[in-house]
Amino acid sequence: MIARARAPLRLGLAGGGSDVSPYCDQFGGQVMNVTIDRYAYAIVRPGDGQSTCFEALDVRHHAEHICGDEHSLSGPLQLARGVYARVCRDFLDGKQPSLRVTTYSDAPPGSGLGSSSTMVVALLQAFVEYFGLPLGEYEVARLAYQIERNDLGLAGGKQDQYAATFGGFNFMEFYADDRVIVNPLRVKDWVWAELEASLVLYFTGVSRASADIIDQQSRNVSEQNQASIEAMHRLKDEAVAMKECVLMGDLRRLEATLRAGWEAKKQTASSISNLLIENIERVAFANGARAAKISGAGGGGFMMFLCGAEDRLTLNRALLEQGGSLLDFHFTQRGAMSWRVP
Repeated sequence: MIARARAPLRLGLAGGGSDVSPYCDQFGGQVMNVTIDRYAYAIVRPGDGQSTCFEALDVRHHAEHICGDEHSLSGPLQLARGVYARVCRDFLDGKQPSLRVTTYSDAPPGSGLGSSSTMVVALLQAFVEYFGLPLGEYEVARLAYQIERNDLGLAGGKQDQYAATFGGFNFMEFYADDRVIVNPLRVKDWVWAELEASLVLYFTGVSRASADIIDQQSRNVSEQNQASIEAMHRLKDEAVAMKECVLMGDLRRLEATLRAGWEAKKQTASSISNLLIENIERVAFANGARAAKISGAGGGGFMMFLCGAEDRLTLNRALLEQGGSLLDFHFTQRGAMSWRVP
């Protein structure tokens, strides 16, 4: 039997960063995001009886784990290793079955689309399918967060795991003690279609490690940097405004909200923006963009631009001249899913 799973990548629309500790523990965080039809994939199937094989097809990494040996949670395949180790510990009484675990993704690491956390969700969903584990959506998202942040020690927030698990447009609330509330939004069809026609996703060509930016944001809150904390408060407020804009179809206010959220985000850590990003912004605004922001922690990866649908082709041509690439996408309502193949 083969278990397959996929989980959708997400666009962070507003509030990103307020889901990171210690801010969300002290003040509560609020985030608006939406998933798109680009995915992380995971496959779990029986192994050779002696070892478990991990392979990432998109980055061409391969590793073997001898069943019964101590787990290694480092290296380029640490996400798959971490999920395997946690499932063995929590659900299989410590037994290490021989498996073949394969992954690949539609987006590169460091894209700003939540690719790493989405991969953890896809992996965990594949194990849930393979072993018939009794985990619902909240349990999958929470466990994926614990594996990535606690077991593997990777810095980051909470929104990516919940976005990948639940799918769709969501307004999310984050509180102390890892308490999370996901509020799915019923978005009118015309708003959905107009946003798809007006949003442009541009890859800067630079993948970035988000850990340094997230560490700086966390330090600023821990050290009571008031400018950074006030900027985080504004980010959170913009998430509430974004929710209202999307639900009511107020697209002009949505543009202003996106712009205000991006300006606030840049105040939370000094490395979120840079000369490359600022230059791309200037080109975009000179060619029809009405609002812009980085998707994810910042420093590189994908940039989002909101424009009039009639200006989309002009904006696309101008952005392509900057040396990056465009990503065609549609929003998707469904979150992580898995299935069995005989």
